[in-house]
Amino acid sequence: MSETKTKVTLVGTVLAKPNLEFIYEGEVAECDTCKVKKACHNLQKGRKYRIVTVRTTHHDCAVHLNGATAVEVMEAPITALINADMAIINSRIKPELSCNKSDCRSYPLCRPDGVTEGEKYIVIDVLGNAPDICDKGRSLKLVEIRPA
Repeated sequence: MSETKTKVTLVGTVLAKPNLEFIYEGEVAECDTCKVKKACHNLQKGRKYRIVTVRTTHHDCAVHLNGATAVEVMEAPITALINADMAIINSRIKPELSCNKSDCRSYPLCRPDGVTEGEKYIVIDVLGNAPDICDKGRSLKLVEIRPA
């Protein structure tokens, strides 16, 4: 997997742990008057990130218990199920998010958090076959993807 650049941001101190992954959800009303809100809200909404390094810088925060801590993050790979014919390393794809069978065990992999419909992604690794057979009769592969 090619390494992506890290970005410094702020997260709740309780969450500031190496390798913790999260989906950035955007700012809330309590952030409007904060002096460091630009440092907290410099990520892309809906994207998945992984904390790489925890720094010593700490700020008071109206949203997070025990304040916020500076961390270095990078976009995290997303594990997903895609059509087998699209599962080619380094290919650009638009994942199909049409499955609505929320009771299926594979549903979280067919509609993973951090994937935005219509956006392009790069297949960075093919992990193998789908853990379950798809009710729709699709041939699926388990892959890791990242935004293109």
